[in-house]
Amino acid sequence: MTPMKEDYLKIIFELGGTKKKVSNKQIALSLDIAAGSVTEMVGKLVQEGLAKHTPYAGISLTKKGIRYAETLVRKHRIWEDFLVDKLNYDLPDVHSEAEVLEHVTSERLVDSLEAFLGNPTHCPHGGAIPDKDGHYQEDSHTSLADTEDGSDVSIERFIDNHDLLMYLHDIALQIGQQVTVIKHDPFEGPVTIEVKATGQRIPVSYKAAHNVFVK
Repeated sequence: MTPMKEDYLKIIFELGGTKKKVSNKQIALSLDIAAGSVTEMVGKLVQEGLAKHTPYAGISLTKKGIRYAETLVRKHRIWEDFLVDKLNYDLPDVHSEAEVLEHVTSERLVDSLEAFLGNPTHCPHGGAIPDKDGHYQEDSHTSLADTEDGSDVSIERFIDNHDLLMYLHDIALQIGQQVTVIKHDPFEGPVTIEVKATGQRIPVSYKAAHNVFVK
């Protein structure tokens, strides 16, 4: 399987494609690619039995696709945890390293890393880590962009994307922050939130708000 197909499986998994239909637009926003490219790759995943596509509804992973995605995500996120926790990498810098390492990691090695790290349940950007039997706590799939004005929410996780993580670092948005959603500006404008602990108001860009998940 090509790295690009694997990236699609992982992003569909991150967006909730194990339980619900994910739109082409969501995938395009998260991978920062054209919608036309998504349509082409979705067709390939369907042909290989890794995904199901319903016109005008979206795409979800098959059992085969879920198993493959869980294996990839587990290796990727355990390496991210190791790089941040043991080697003091900055969060925005771990994705590219973990992307390389996941492809050369045996089941024995990932099991040993998991035990060495104390069996972590979540990676540094908040995503659940499946254990070797495929068990994990289901992530929230409610994006900041889809949260109503006036809602009080907790920042739970971010999509694993270098540019996104750099942007969120710059605006000081962090996992675990309690925030109030103030307003959604029209015409794909930012979502303004207020951090409860400080009262600081932060405008979060339209694209970023679709890749930040809350509960």
